Amino acid sequence: MTNGIPAAQPRPVLVERYIPSGLSYCAHSATYNRRILKVSKRFYSIAPKLTKIAKETLPTAKRPPKAPRTKQPSRANLPQRLDTEDVMQCTAFATADEYHLGTLCHDVVSHGYFEVVALPRDASNVLVIGTENHAKETDPGLIFFFREGAAIFWNVEDKTMKHLMQILERHEIQPYEVALVHWENEEINYRRGVGHSKLNRGEILINSDLEPDEAVLEKFAFSNALCLSVKLAIWEASLDTFVESIQYIPEMLKARKKVKLSHDDVMQKIGELFALRHRINLSSDLLITPDFYWDRENLEQLYDKTCQFLSISRRVKVMNEKLQHCMELTDMMRNHLNEKHALRLEWMIVILITIEVMFELARVLF
Repeated sequence: MTNGIPAAQPRPVLVERYIPSGLSYCAHSATYNRRILKVSKRFYSIAPKLTKIAKETLPTAKRPPKAPRTKQPSRANLPQRLDTEDVMQCTAFATADEYHLGTLCHDVVSHGYFEVVALPRDASNVLVIGTENHAKETDPGLIFFFREGAAIFWNVEDKTMKHLMQILERHEIQPYEVALVHWENEEINYRRGVGHSKLNRGEILINSDLEPDEAVLEKFAFSNALCLSVKLAIWEASLDTFVESIQYIPEMLKARKKVKLSHDDVMQKIGELFALRHRINLSSDLLITPDFYWDRENLEQLYDKTCQFLSISRRVKVMNEKLQHCMELTDMMRNHLNEKHALRLEWMIVILITIEVMFELARVLF
């Protein structure tokens, strides 16, 4: 306290993530996130040009980013999360734009993990790793590393998860900021039981009578949908950042103020929008079902059901609408700059003609 005024308290590094009512079964574990972030020493930038930043130049704390409004769907009337022996957890993270799966496989195997080769050849963009350090004895620990830059952990203990995330850092292409990675994750409960595998009211059921290879395939279908969800969450955060960077333009136009944007700045903004639009609509499986599921109807149903539960289609539609509005604004600014440039050229021509006429008059009169 100074002169009777209490000193400002420092803001906490992490806050508990908001989860809609009724989502207690897959509520974010704030304690887990704090523990993960405390151990990790990596900080990255998600600027348009994604490069790794030197650790010694970084601050010691970051405020967690704002969660996108389209991230979590409304999931009411879901069962309470029960801390029972047969309930396990599946956690998904998107950590980078892409992984080097070949070098990653050799690295994790050299650290005592083993590769699971139970997937068909047409599922070539994923690496499946097994571990004996499972969180519960009911099911073996399993990790899916997707080439698109997402890792999904099934029944893996926290210590092993942190170790694998540290190994993963050496094989990432254009990594994301670590706070954003742990903020935009997905957690869902699952258990082994009798009956067909399904996703029912926010909980995954894996048929306990399945052969190990068949169980891995069904987990792959669920993991594929979770991979799309966490990748989409990262892109949602990138779009929110972009929207914040241009939200002052309509206000300045409304107030009849001059917008100080060069032609190069506007073209850069347009390039960022097209790059994000390309990732969502062309280079990902957000709009169509992957070819892998065309002749595997039972896996396709699990994949589609999980995508529906995670509101993938709705979130993609909202993002495309936001992108369209941003494109209209940037196009308007580009047209405005082009008109200003054309008007400037017209005035230059008028001035040159005027000067030439004055010279002719001076030559005639004098």
